Amino acid sequence: MPRHQQQLTRFAWLSIVAALLTIGLKAAAYLVTGSVGLLSDALESIVNLVAAVVALAALMIAARPPDDDHTYGHTKVEYLSSGVEGTLILIAAISIVITAVQRLFNPQIIVEAGLGLAITLIATLINLGVARVLLRAGQQYESITLEADARHLMTDVWTSVGVMGGIGLISLTGWAILDPIIALIMAAHIIRSGVDLVRRSALGLMDTALPPHELSRVQLILDSYRRIGVEFHALRSRQAATRRFVSFHVLVPDAWTVRRGHDLLEQIEHDVRTTLPNTHVFTHLEPLHDPLSWEDTSLDREGAEVEVTR
Repeated sequence: MPRHQQQLTRFAWLSIVAALLTIGLKAAAYLVTGSVGLLSDALESIVNLVAAVVALAALMIAARPPDDDHTYGHTKVEYLSSGVEGTLILIAAISIVITAVQRLFNPQIIVEAGLGLAITLIATLINLGVARVLLRAGQQYESITLEADARHLMTDVWTSVGVMGGIGLISLTGWAILDPIIALIMAAHIIRSGVDLVRRSALGLMDTALPPHELSRVQLILDSYRRIGVEFHALRSRQAATRRFVSFHVLVPDAWTVRRGHDLLEQIEHDVRTTLPNTHVFTHLEPLHDPLSWEDTSLDREGAEVEVTR
């Protein structure tokens, strides 16, 4: 397993340990106070644990080297992991809504609010610290799995902050109905986070192109070579978690030798990989003045060929 992948799995283990700690703390806070808001917080921590285990499994699979059945590697499994996590977030939010609606019609007084808030605060600080570590690691190693886990934990942090604020307000006013109302507001926030994760995962599985700012960096490299009389077209890109894939056609003067064209392609590919780390570059060499070289510029080349033959 590559060294950076070992680091990623260590971060996943950190998330699992944090989830176990916060489940215990938040469950204790709910049992002490009877607050449905704290119950919703505890339920989300259970989701955190399941998501962390799924993330660990995904990172271990993604670390496997390419093989005969997966010649482009296994990194795309990270999108499945983040998709599962987003789905779990939505399930947790639905369970919170059901519990909160029931409590709307049967409000209950919160007891031992001070102790419950103290316990929840400790759990929240643990989640905040771990979320910051995971987010930094996810951005450093370009792992959507760790980034999804971090953003999920941050959602949990904000949920806890909202619940604690609500319990404090209930303690001051005595309005028990605020507890389920706050839980419903937190559920809406959690749903938004879950939908965003599922959407990003779906886009990754659908081979969405690299973001515009990254494609522009590739385009700048290609433009820098036009001064020597070469052209480019059919730029394609996609991303599979930490791996990027970029392909394009390079059109060189007809008089160039194959060796000269090949050397140019090697240099261009090196420049792209240097600018965008973890990028696999595929190039296709074509003669500049051959009309056939300009007939394969469409995104759907196979469809274009079928249309021409009709």
